[in-house]
Amino acid sequence: MTYQHTRHWIVDKSVGNLENSPQIHEAAGFIKQNKVVAFPTETVYGLGGNAESDEAIDLIFQAKGRPSDNPLIVHIAEKEQLYRYVRSVSSQADKLIEAFWPGPLTIVLEHNGELSDKVTAGLPTVAVRMPDHPVASAIIKASGLPVAAPSANRSGRPSPTTAAHVTDDLHGRIAGVVDGGPTGVGVESTVVDCTNDEIVILRPGGITKEDLEKVAGPVTTDPALVEEDQAPVSPGMKYTHYAPHAPLILVDGDRRFFAQKAEEARREGKKVGVLITDEYEGMPADKEIRLGPSGDLPAVARRLYDSLRAFNQNEVDVIYAQVFPETELGGAIMNRLRKAAGGKIISQKE
Repeated sequence: MTYQHTRHWIVDKSVGNLENSPQIHEAAGFIKQNKVVAFPTETVYGLGGNAESDEAIDLIFQAKGRPSDNPLIVHIAEKEQLYRYVRSVSSQADKLIEAFWPGPLTIVLEHNGELSDKVTAGLPTVAVRMPDHPVASAIIKASGLPVAAPSANRSGRPSPTTAAHVTDDLHGRIAGVVDGGPTGVGVESTVVDCTNDEIVILRPGGITKEDLEKVAGPVTTDPALVEEDQAPVSPGMKYTHYAPHAPLILVDGDRRFFAQKAEEARREGKKVGVLITDEYEGMPADKEIRLGPSGDLPAVARRLYDSLRAFNQNEVDVIYAQVFPETELGGAIMNRLRKAAGGKIISQKE
């Protein structure tokens, strides 16, 4: 479906009683009519539709150009909603809910069949989270529905952290955009499988492995994060994601090695972009975008998608990106960078 005009609402997230605002009511009304609307969460902007409606879910897939075998996260505003759609909640899941909801944690549980089969991509499980953002919460509450909401971007592009990013990708393809300002965390939620006693990370995100283990003990990581032929049981586990227009290559090495690779590409006549921390400033490049100091991983995460989008089409021929230690939030950052690069990496150790 196409729209001559995508509705744009501006909402001040600091205002109290957002549920009573006309903008929120109109946006929620669109969702109740099985239209799709983009809105901010604390992670990235989501593209929301009625999770009980096949019609609404089809519109989400169409707008994004997203493969239909890629399941969607269902967003709720109150814990009680969870029990309407899942068979049971394990004790481990309950610990995580108490510690991290509302917040950037998505929990995978067995569903009871009340949601659209298209939300779950035919799987026996559903991914659910409760966003910690006043605008998202107000829209979900005002709709009275579970809201399926993948990132509000064209499939494969960097996820949107501002309403302008959404408009760039989806204007005319969706019914409306609720502009609540830039998002906070900057990378999507952590997704964990809680269908068994063991907690398994299916996608790293704003809640780190270390955070989870402080609450629930040992946590493992699903092999499908690195083995692309594994069947996806969570959003974000399949296909190339988060990619800028130009090819992205990760460079695992020191400053001198990074500069050498950038210079080699320039000697080949390529226009080179570099995505680096402040410590690597001054690389031989046609466009340099810095993510902040290497020791401030939350700042790096917040800037990541906006920085990837800043390499505009035809501006550079190749982008070289710095790698990060895969501890704490670095695991989520590297997951997104590997997906954006399609696994392409140059290592100094080879």
